[in-house]
Amino acid sequence: MNTRTPPRGGLAAPSAPGGDGFWTELDPAQRVALEAAARPRNYAPRAPLCYQGEDSDHIIVIRSGWAKVTSTTPDGHEVVLAVRGPGDLVCESAVLGSRHRSATVTALTPVRGLVVPAGRFTAFLDAHPAVWRLVSGMFVRRLDDAGRRVQANVSAQGARRLAMLLAHLAELSAAYAPPAADGSVDIGPPLSQEELGSWMDASRETVARALAVLRRAGLVRTGRRRITVVAPGALRAFARDPAA
Repeated sequence: MNTRTPPRGGLAAPSAPGGDGFWTELDPAQRVALEAAARPRNYAPRAPLCYQGEDSDHIIVIRSGWAKVTSTTPDGHEVVLAVRGPGDLVCESAVLGSRHRSATVTALTPVRGLVVPAGRFTAFLDAHPAVWRLVSGMFVRRLDDAGRRVQANVSAQGARRLAMLLAHLAELSAAYAPPAADGSVDIGPPLSQEELGSWMDASRETVARALAVLRRAGLVRTGRRRITVVAPGALRAFARDPAA
């Protein structure tokens, strides 16, 4: 079951990055059972939902708000891996794999979540085998997303690589907030230029130059931690071929 409003304006359903919609795929009885096993919790912006390297003791379903998934390299460099939004399951891989967490999840906006202790979550999955299959499919999609990200970083440079990322973020954002009357889409996750650069394996200066190119082309508008995709279809066309 999927109750999300589909994106408008010709955008495809969210793929990479993020947008698993775990909660919306549950049926009403499954949601009631999971809520009974959970406790609600609110997170302020920049608050961690879980830390890389910690023991696995809970999962979280994001009910509202946005979070980023990051990994810290041995030299202390933070790499953005994904964003997660309403309905997404986070902090889950370590719980299900019985290992230390491989990434940190941090709130980008105020986040309202359902926190489920590890034992209760696995008991919930045992009682609802169809959700096991849902979670397995989510893992596969996330691996595919990571592969597409690596391929994009190798095959594209500068403005085209940023256009790919922003087009995907526009698809994800449009799944949760309808586009404006003119078809423009506000990017939901408030990512800085430095965070965008980390995600696309580029410097902040490269992101700034790429945004300038996209602004001049009339494809985006920007403000402080705010990006509006003016014409999602045209941005996707630019991502495919900047000369088109």
